[in-house]
Amino acid sequence: MKKLLYIVANSKPEEISSSKTVGRALVNSILDKYKDLTLEELDLYNEHIPRPKYSYFSSRSTLASTDALSKLTVQEQNDVQQMIKLCDQFVAASVYIIASPMWSLSFPAILKDYIDCIVQAEKSITFTNNKPEGLLNDRPRTFIYVQSSGANIPWLMKPVLDKGLNYVEDIMKFIGISKFEQLLIDGTGTTEKEKSEAIEKAKGKIDTIVDQIQF
Repeated sequence: MKKLLYIVANSKPEEISSSKTVGRALVNSILDKYKDLTLEELDLYNEHIPRPKYSYFSSRSTLASTDALSKLTVQEQNDVQQMIKLCDQFVAASVYIIASPMWSLSFPAILKDYIDCIVQAEKSITFTNNKPEGLLNDRPRTFIYVQSSGANIPWLMKPVLDKGLNYVEDIMKFIGISKFEQLLIDGTGTTEKEKSEAIEKAKGKIDTIVDQIQF
């Protein structure tokens, strides 16, 4: 069966997190519609996400040789094995959801560490004449980015202020995933009423997104 990989980049409990609440509703709707998908979940705050070091690589996005890795500390070798595991898990999926808050015009740093782990040569990218090319265009895949933010950002300002969303879309297309959807929970505000209204508005977009999934 094909896999839906649900990645959470939010340390809040689900019941008080806007992004995780909407993300869960999206996951459930997808599984209800597409019975041939199985769910795999990855909570970045509960899983060890290594911070890649120079010594882990032989060149751009290319992990060091077995001999070079054997000279690393045990913890560093474990980091490399975890990076390989995370990348293999990502490559094996067909549908992806990331649920994340907007932090400082971007996203939590742990999400960037995760992305750096999954961009690996001959797994998600390759190099032809020293130019990188994505490998995840080998079959249909769909990526959905669920993001919560306290403010309502005018669409004209999104290229300037929504840097996290723009980056995630760019990097997914860079590794070959061309089908990219966004589910934004804007205007969660400072009150429970504002938050509830923003969540319900975002949930109202779920059916349309689910119908557009390709895998």
